[in-house]
Amino acid sequence: MPRIRYQVKLTEEERAMLSRLAGTSRGTPQKVKNALILLAVDRGEFQESHNTDERIAEILDIDRSRIYRVKRDCVEHSIEVALTGRTADRFHRRRKLDGEQEAQLVAIACSTPPAGHSQWSLRMLADRLVELKIVDSISHETIGRTLKKTR
Repeated sequence: MPRIRYQVKLTEEERAMLSRLAGTSRGTPQKVKNALILLAVDRGEFQESHNTDERIAEILDIDRSRIYRVKRDCVEHSIEVALTGRTADRFHRRRKLDGEQEAQLVAIACSTPPAGHSQWSLRMLADRLVELKIVDSISHETIGRTLKKTR
């Protein structure tokens, strides 16, 4: 028999809350399905039968990896995290250029290119922004993404 890495043990109050959530249509589909998963994987003292992850996945028509993630989030974080997911932990990178800097980039890109060139390259634009001290450093790929969205 395989070793169970994350064992979810719910209290009576938690089980009642999850049952209410799973029985109503007020929650998002993700929350309702995750509540059903938690109820199914519960290994608390009041549970008489223990389903396998394979059986639960078959009944709920989901992938076993989702069951694993919900159990892990419940054990490592909380029931609320297991229900909603950990979206708050995701890292969002700050934008390299603000609106004024983007306007300066577009103005430079629309100007005549340096002598010996028929048009601006992304690398030349990145170098010009650093040369004019608009930014400390910037990638030519960032320049390309910025110009693509401003066209």
